[in-house]
Amino acid sequence: MSFAEYDDYDGLGLAELVKKGEVSATELTEEAIIRIERHNPALNAVVHKAYDSARKVAAGDLPDGAFTGVPFLIKDLGIRVKDMPRTDGTYFKSDALDTDDSRLTTKYRESGVVLLGKTNTPEFGITGTTESARLKPCHNPWNTEHISGGSSGGAASAVAAGIVPLAHASDGLGSIRIPAACCGLVGMKVTRNRNPQGPTDGDRVIGYSVDHVVSRTVRDSAAMLDATGVHHMDSPYPAPQKQRSYLEEASTAPGRLRIGFYTETPSGNPVDPEIRAAIEDVAAQLEALGHDVEERGLGINYRHLYAASRAVSGANFIAAMAERIDAMGRQPEEHELEALTWRNWKGAEARLTAADVGRGWRTLRVMSREILANWQEVDVMLSPVLGMPVPKIGYCDPVHQDPRTTDANQAKTFPFTPPYNFTGQPSLSLPLAWDSAGLPIGMQFTGAYGDEATLYRLAGQLEEARPWKDKRPQVWG
Repeated sequence: MSFAEYDDYDGLGLAELVKKGEVSATELTEEAIIRIERHNPALNAVVHKAYDSARKVAAGDLPDGAFTGVPFLIKDLGIRVKDMPRTDGTYFKSDALDTDDSRLTTKYRESGVVLLGKTNTPEFGITGTTESARLKPCHNPWNTEHISGGSSGGAASAVAAGIVPLAHASDGLGSIRIPAACCGLVGMKVTRNRNPQGPTDGDRVIGYSVDHVVSRTVRDSAAMLDATGVHHMDSPYPAPQKQRSYLEEASTAPGRLRIGFYTETPSGNPVDPEIRAAIEDVAAQLEALGHDVEERGLGINYRHLYAASRAVSGANFIAAMAERIDAMGRQPEEHELEALTWRNWKGAEARLTAADVGRGWRTLRVMSREILANWQEVDVMLSPVLGMPVPKIGYCDPVHQDPRTTDANQAKTFPFTPPYNFTGQPSLSLPLAWDSAGLPIGMQFTGAYGDEATLYRLAGQLEEARPWKDKRPQVWG
């Protein structure tokens, strides 16, 4: 049997059909496999296929969760999936299979999803484009000459193409929001420690990186956060508790919100005119919906902010590489790491002092207060996600071009997302515009610390007022 209407439903819709007995988890699994085999040659979104185990799980007794029977993919970075490989996008990695699940993987399984495999990611998730020497470039379903974003580019490409309705993603400096923006999806970077990490999460000790999903609908994002966003007693800094279900929030009117919007960039250079026109159009839409909207920036010294972050993240990368070297029992050879990765590692080792790192932490602490103070006067801040239209593959290439060129091009392309990893705030990308070439333009909405609820309420309102459900990429279904 087959279920050709698979593409017409989001994750909650598919799960409802399974629960009613109108379609089986096995049928959904087979439809997803068909789509991987059909589209992956053009996209390179799925880098590990676990069809046999997925078929076995789909045919068995699945948990009664929000997403029972729904096909799902895990990003090939960071979190563990028992009996699956985890390359982290690098050649400097053991090929041994993981022997257990991360806590978040366990929560995904409890939600009822069927794990089909792993999605493409750049080396160590460093870049905002998914182009690695090991896993090769991932392509955008809207136009395969263009990037799918990073570092969750494989996840976004697979969801945008209709392979799965939602997929795991992670965000350290924009790696959920950037690919969501590039591929026309919903991408929520949740509050720090909202979703479980661990029981070992030493590589995320600085707190920048969080995990959630990219999805085609707001309600799928909200429902999955209901399923996974549980408090763990051993979380060092747990996120504030939610007041009610995020799924309920997504269908609740947001009321009249104070919304600030900005296009200021760290370099001071203006964004592309199409991006500027898009955000002004969205701001006008928000005013028409009854919100109080004003143009205002964050009011911070970006140069100081990013200098502090480079010191802290550089020290963290040195520690992560030391742990990897211990695990591998040897130093990496230069050809095993991409030029950008090698430069970042060796440069940090050569330049950073303990005083640099200490000053970086202190500066980030003080400047996070400066950023967060804006939410005393607004409920939500709006900016674009990208400063320019989605670039072509190769523009931010970390493999073949000089690292300084990659740095410069990334700074032009992705100027808006990192501050909210430093502060830990929830920040959401929504597909609210398309450029003249037919590529998505994502808009970033950032809420107060711990306040995903307001973002989901506003997202639900915008999804109804400015729907994107029926927009389809070139590679689809």
